[in-house]
Amino acid sequence: MLKVLLVDDEPFIVQGLSVLLNWEEEGCIIAATAQNGREALEYLRKEQVDLIIADIKMPEMTGLELLETIRREGISDAYFVILSGYGEFSYAQQAIHYSCMDYVLKPVERDVLAGIIRKAANMSAKEARRQEDKRKMEGAYLARNVISLLLGKHDGMNLDYVANHMQLSGGVRYIDIQLVDALDPEDVEDMEMRSLQRKLYQSCREFLKEDEAHCILDVSSEGNIYDVGMVYCDYMAAKNDCTEREYLEKFLNYLCMALKHGIVMLVGKRVPDISSISKSYGTACMLNSLQAFHDRKNIYFYEEEVQVNGGGILLCKAEIDQLISSIEQNDKTHIQAAVDGMYGELRRMGAMWETVNLNINYLLFQLIHVATEQDDCVNQEEILHRISESTFEDGAKRGSRIHLERFACEYAEYLAQLRKNVSRGVLALVEQEIREHYAENLTLRDLGQKYYINNVYLGQVFRKKYKQSFKDYLNSYRIEQAAQMLLRTDDRIYKIAEDVGYKNTDYFINKFIAMKGCTPSKFRKQSMEIK
Repeated sequence: MLKVLLVDDEPFIVQGLSVLLNWEEEGCIIAATAQNGREALEYLRKEQVDLIIADIKMPEMTGLELLETIRREGISDAYFVILSGYGEFSYAQQAIHYSCMDYVLKPVERDVLAGIIRKAANMSAKEARRQEDKRKMEGAYLARNVISLLLGKHDGMNLDYVANHMQLSGGVRYIDIQLVDALDPEDVEDMEMRSLQRKLYQSCREFLKEDEAHCILDVSSEGNIYDVGMVYCDYMAAKNDCTEREYLEKFLNYLCMALKHGIVMLVGKRVPDISSISKSYGTACMLNSLQAFHDRKNIYFYEEEVQVNGGGILLCKAEIDQLISSIEQNDKTHIQAAVDGMYGELRRMGAMWETVNLNINYLLFQLIHVATEQDDCVNQEEILHRISESTFEDGAKRGSRIHLERFACEYAEYLAQLRKNVSRGVLALVEQEIREHYAENLTLRDLGQKYYINNVYLGQVFRKKYKQSFKDYLNSYRIEQAAQMLLRTDDRIYKIAEDVGYKNTDYFINKFIAMKGCTPSKFRKQSMEIK
């Protein structure tokens, strides 16, 4: 609603303007009235309006003097309309000089007043869009500079821009905010995952309020990560009169309630100021890689999860080598014995938690190397994360003997799959599944379970052969089938969308346009044209 101020020394004129049209229907509200320019000026020093309609001749301060004063002193940039019984060009010329929107002769007709209101509303809407576009561009440019700092690829210009456009303080952390317990991104349409990510981003901004610029969308360059980044500064907790942990827990609870979804925060190492934020970002990325092997938490602090023993950290290299050998042989009995041997040696050394942590991480690093030697297309970071998830379902604690034994057995089975190269036959079966069941809810997870192959690895070998993801391949096949139906049947678009597996017709149309370059309706129409 546009807020309007009416200014005239004749009360019946003000009253007449008030009833001349239905202001609410025109999207306006009369915020106040004034009898002269001086009274109006006092009101504008305290309140803001969008439109001022003022008589030109009034005692104490004329309409032109009011216009000149508010423009010169920067009191208001409201749209200004002069009402006058004088048609002299000099008055109009003076009004235009001070950005007067219109100069209207009395008596004012209803249609003229309505036209003025609509003109002001249109100008206000355009200005609002312009300001919103400007805000988005400035936000995007600030985010780009912040990302440069996070990646450690910055210079003084990046640093100065961030310092001048973001409230900062000593004590800075990078925090990665992720959705958890979500569906596998490979099994969910990109639009759905993107929608969840945008809801997370918007909820973060709503919580941060005046600090919303500290929230960054699309920090990660990896296509399968849908998260939100945040630059945390110590002043945030201080101004809320709470500790850092209390502030982040409050933030986390707000996000969980807003999204009705599980959220995890990976809190990077605390650094002195924004110039060192790349170090904090790097530690948050490390937490992302390691979180699958830690106890399940809602907030991971780098300092708590990655510790260094001041007395020196020792590796049980011989025992780890024995365990790796047992895993490669897929020998469950030897795996159990090797795990017992490793933990026995750790107990003998009187190892602390950080020593256990380091030994397990060293083991994982070696297992990455083993798998990569067998198949260089494997994304082992993702594989380790997915395999480890199943061990947590039974309550096994990261660092416990039970956890490690279960993981080792899972990984041994996975390596066996790589050696057998089962993907050759499975890919043929997956192709057949797509041909026969493309309209159904096909997912890599279900196909992996059906053919006894790790679904993540299946997705990797599928991409290697077909040069695209399983999801993109399935979409392409569905669109081709839809194209055939458009040519051979008279079925409506929504029915064809359903028949090829799309519940959302708009999404189907967008996919069709992306692959065929036109809408389904135009595709059908072009096929009937005589060439």
